[in-house]
Amino acid sequence: MEDEVEIQGVEDLHYDEGGLIPAIVQEEETGMVLMLAYMNKESLQKTLKSGRTWFYSRSRKRLWQKGETSGNIQTVKRIKYDCDADALLVEVNQRGVACHTGNKSCFYRELSS
Repeated sequence: MEDEVEIQGVEDLHYDEGGLIPAIVQEEETGMVLMLAYMNKESLQKTLKSGRTWFYSRSRKRLWQKGETSGNIQTVKRIKYDCDADALLVEVNQRGVACHTGNKSCFYRELSS
């Protein structure tokens, strides 16, 4: 990776056997959970360097930047990791919607009994 950013804590992270770590994306201002995506080391480095979210698509098997086609970008405010260092919480300022369906959040449906 070119121009790797040295950030405290990055070396502590635990990726799964596929080299991925789940990333919960939350709107900083409202606390709303916007989406769940996956990052690998390269997408995390790109996120840290650019200040915009980059993820790894498990279906397309490639990196993608949130908003690259829609314009609905996420500006990163901070990234936290959990006590087991195997999940990320990415706090962002969201421009536009987060979900490809046009909903503000990917979590707009509810299970009922």
